[in-house]
Amino acid sequence: MIITVTMNPAVDKTALTTTIIPGGLNRLEDIVIDAGGKGINVSKMIAILGGDSVATGFLGGSAGKDIEAVLKERGIKTDFVNIKCTTRTNLKVLSEEFGITEFNEPGATVTSREMDNLRKKLSDYATPQSIFVFAGSLPQGESSDTYRELISVVKEKGASVFLDADGSAFSLAVLAKPDYIKPNKYELMQYFGKEGECSLQEYAALCLQLIDKGIGMVTLSMGAEGALFVTGQDMLYAPALKVKALSTVGAGDSMVGAIVYAATKKMDIKDTATLAMAASAGAVTTHGTKPPCRKMVNDLVKNVELQKL
Repeated sequence: MIITVTMNPAVDKTALTTTIIPGGLNRLEDIVIDAGGKGINVSKMIAILGGDSVATGFLGGSAGKDIEAVLKERGIKTDFVNIKCTTRTNLKVLSEEFGITEFNEPGATVTSREMDNLRKKLSDYATPQSIFVFAGSLPQGESSDTYRELISVVKEKGASVFLDADGSAFSLAVLAKPDYIKPNKYELMQYFGKEGECSLQEYAALCLQLIDKGIGMVTLSMGAEGALFVTGQDMLYAPALKVKALSTVGAGDSMVGAIVYAATKKMDIKDTATLAMAASAGAVTTHGTKPPCRKMVNDLVKNVELQKL
């Protein structure tokens, strides 16, 4: 069983404009509204690939009801904790001149009782056969130690964990030894207190340091430069696929969804990396935070190249 945990979901509104005029009137076109949040996006990708997941976390107000309705329409099981605060709405504007510009509202605030309800729910789902995906930012006011604590709760019952977070929430959660992580270059460098760009070999060496800390698999997403897939036994580099990009929002989440799906099918690292690259590349061709269709993923799989380091 796959359980995706989105503690700070959002209604994602994506729009196009020719350019952005600071301090002036900006007219938006082709507005698309999606159920968003990293874990929710992961569940959407898993569903496209033919897998099942349970989407949980916090939802509140009319926006929360809208998100749950969208997920149910997609055939995704939901089991969210209902909270008093209304779920946020985020605006993402794509322009030819500036690319993606994001306007994200602050997350909802949750009470200690609401957090206890989620903690119990996750503990109940945790078994040696379950995989949890903890992804995205934390609710407003929550301790940076929240992911570490929740990961420890489910791992004590034998569950596997995928972590996709940043900043201090990522650094502290690594102490709980999640089985899979997917930092980007900035997040990796921030974790190690480094600045600037590194060579591919230097990035790989940093990933290996995380493996030495007890992480099972590190996927380093590098945007247009591709991705690294590192375990204790293998190290693969995959150049980015050439596709017509509409929006990079959600591409990393599609990659996570593909990796988790591959884990449930017990795919080896080569097949996992291939599927992950195809899913991620397909996601950037869609408008908004929608995942690619399965046919596109299947077509892109044929173009993935892997290099052993």
